[in-house]
Amino acid sequence: MKASKILYLFVLVALLATSCTATATNEIKIGVLAPLSGAVPTFGVSTRDGILLAIKEQNAKGGVLGKKLVAVVADSQCEADPAVNAMNKLVDQDKVKYVVGEVCSKASIPASEIAVKKGVVMISPTSTNPSVTLNKDGSVKPTVFRACFIDPFQGTVMAKFAMSKNYKTAYILLDQGNDYVRGLAEFFEKAYTAAGGKVVGKDTYTSKDTDFSAILTKVAAAKPDVLYIPDYYNIVNLVGAQAKEKGITAVLMGGDGWDSSDLNRKAVEGGYYSNHYSPDDTRPVVVDWIKRYKAEYKTDKAPDALATLAYDATNILIASIIKAGVDDPAKVAEAMAAIKVEGVSGTITFDKDHNPIKSAVVLQIKDGKEVYGGTVNP
Repeated sequence: MKASKILYLFVLVALLATSCTATATNEIKIGVLAPLSGAVPTFGVSTRDGILLAIKEQNAKGGVLGKKLVAVVADSQCEADPAVNAMNKLVDQDKVKYVVGEVCSKASIPASEIAVKKGVVMISPTSTNPSVTLNKDGSVKPTVFRACFIDPFQGTVMAKFAMSKNYKTAYILLDQGNDYVRGLAEFFEKAYTAAGGKVVGKDTYTSKDTDFSAILTKVAAAKPDVLYIPDYYNIVNLVGAQAKEKGITAVLMGGDGWDSSDLNRKAVEGGYYSNHYSPDDTRPVVVDWIKRYKAEYKTDKAPDALATLAYDATNILIASIIKAGVDDPAKVAEAMAAIKVEGVSGTITFDKDHNPIKSAVVLQIKDGKEVYGGTVNP
């Protein structure tokens, strides 16, 4: 009796092991590294939803390499330490080999270092700082990519746009501790002054600041044509509202961090920001994407750039796995470096630094709505 029980347990363990192995080999896990809590949760929700829709659509087509795609979601909070913890969990505990995320550069940069160290393919939908895909010595991180244009291009776009509007003086506000914000401010200033613009003032703050009255008093005295605030929507909301209270008439300008359903459009009325796509774009791929997104999430609102780039990034990853023909991160990274994908945000190919070669759009907040202002090519 004892021997038969032992044999039974042995067979049961073997069957369970076989079942787990079969399940694992029939799945490809995709990590979703997104800030679902913290300062900018709308970024995380949009990113997650874009990724999940891309995965759902591909699974409806039969998956990838005969396997089902499975999303594993981790909250990275748009901060370095939580992103590192979330990335380590995805790789070490969840055994994820492919990650779409993070959103914020200050979170993506340390996460990318883990991806390289552990041989994981990571593609950030929206992190624009050059250091996401580059090491400190300028060499490229072999398994790290992005689906968005980078800060030098984005900063240059807005500098040129400001000059095209005959805005010849600018005041720059920046969070020195935020890689994304600092990068955009630096590249805007460089391009703006090179084009003949004059920076009449520059001040720094921290991400925890809520009262900007002292800085804005200086802005009011300088009377610039442009107040450049390349930060996320939560900070822009505060600065914009307080600037209006002080009677500052400078045109507010910023970057893609403004793109959120929680942006206070009244506070930034008349302002402009660079972005990755416009829902007013009439290309069939954009029209179809908006229709499918609204149907999936039962909403009347068009998907923002965060959702759109997350969708594109996931489809780039999927296409790369298919092109590689094998569930192997090293081979998938090689395939991604040479791929060409028709995305919602444009035709995407990668340069030597794993940055996409693509266009940018400028949007204006007019009468409480985003209005398409034009496309700027690389």
